[in-house]
Amino acid sequence: MLGVELQRHCQISLARQLYQILRNQMTTGQLPPGELLPSTRELAKQLAISRNTAYEAYEMLSAEGYIVSRPGSQTRVADGLCLEKSAPSPENLSHTISSPAEYLADFRTGRPDLRRFPHHLWLQLLRKTAEELSPAYWSYSGPEGLPSLRGEIAAWLLRSRGLAVDPACIFITSGATQALYLLAGLLSGKNREIIVEDPCHIGMLRVLQSKGFQICPAPVDQQGLQTAGLHNKGACAVYVTPSHQFPLGGILPASRRAELIRFARDNDLYIIEDDYDSEFRYSGPPVAPLCSMDSERVIYVGTFSKILFPALRIGYVVLPPQLHKAWRHLRTHTDVQNPPFEQAALSEYLRTRKVDRHIQQMRRLYGQRRQTFLQLAEEILGNTWIPWGDAAGLHLVLEFPGKHFDRDFAKRCKQKGIYVTPVEYHSICKGIHVEKLALGYGHLDSEELRQGLLLLKKPLEHASKC
Repeated sequence: MLGVELQRHCQISLARQLYQILRNQMTTGQLPPGELLPSTRELAKQLAISRNTAYEAYEMLSAEGYIVSRPGSQTRVADGLCLEKSAPSPENLSHTISSPAEYLADFRTGRPDLRRFPHHLWLQLLRKTAEELSPAYWSYSGPEGLPSLRGEIAAWLLRSRGLAVDPACIFITSGATQALYLLAGLLSGKNREIIVEDPCHIGMLRVLQSKGFQICPAPVDQQGLQTAGLHNKGACAVYVTPSHQFPLGGILPASRRAELIRFARDNDLYIIEDDYDSEFRYSGPPVAPLCSMDSERVIYVGTFSKILFPALRIGYVVLPPQLHKAWRHLRTHTDVQNPPFEQAALSEYLRTRKVDRHIQQMRRLYGQRRQTFLQLAEEILGNTWIPWGDAAGLHLVLEFPGKHFDRDFAKRCKQKGIYVTPVEYHSICKGIHVEKLALGYGHLDSEELRQGLLLLKKPLEHASKC
């Protein structure tokens, strides 16, 4: 009857199955408008189900308007239900929803070594602080972030960077990417231009482009942003990474910092300072933030993705007071707030100084890996390369004079199980940094570095020439 086949051992109830089958037949035209349907008694008898089951299925169809029934008359299919068959999706979901790719040599940048993170301690803190969290924080608690975390971040910035910040100026975000997305909305106004380092992180560039900004590239050298060539035609902000320029690795010197701040003041714009990994510097203490020179013009963006683990999704911005009201409004109507539980755990982690100890341990480890990487590169690749940048961070940029690295080179490497990133990938103006590769090392031990460089040697030898 009606081509109905029910699965007796399915987790979906028989009534729900019957409803779905009849609904599909109506929307595909198998049961046309006005078609008479059997009574619940007759349907139950023919399908060997209880009448209550048939009645429940009809009730669902009736409640959603698929069938029409009146007292004293038979049940009929409602009008206007037939749908044309939709075109098949061009993408296969089995390919779009997949586990992270595994590479024989994985030189992706910005990756901490998650094997060294104290997972057990973190889970203990998460449980402890969640149990102690006030019931008020299980509701909406506002766009600023957990007060205790804002206070601990302020204390941590003071002891680690020498940056004195009022906790009221700290706003918690879901990582640095969301921070930039919100800032882009906050600062756009009438001016739809933003000055950006070139090269810069392609992910951050795409965030700004997605908000409709016209990008004004500013060239970078071994000392970071070249401030001498800055000019303004109506930009609202400058995006910089002064403590460890991404990807080239330079530290912006004091003279350029002063010049950049003067430029911001003279042109009435803001500086967005992205401090993504300056905790990991191996030839001295972390570089002082640009924000310490002018907290009214500089918006400081920080994240815990590199310090702890990327899935934490906690970052923060230090905002000038004049932007607080607008930020609260924008965040409230974007996603309201971060979940409080991870914030509470991180607050306790900072309060007990266990974050400080973890950073110290990882700084030593990453510093050793950087030295190992340089030694192995010389041993395996010879003296064919030039390192760029300060002794800091989780990646190195190597320049290979005479070579040409582009998307095709990266694609050929991926086909061989090698993940590398040409600096050209992060460049706005193409063709300037084609001889450079950005190679992540923080997540790789000495044996993984050796094997990775051995695998990379052959593609490097066959790379096209400039």
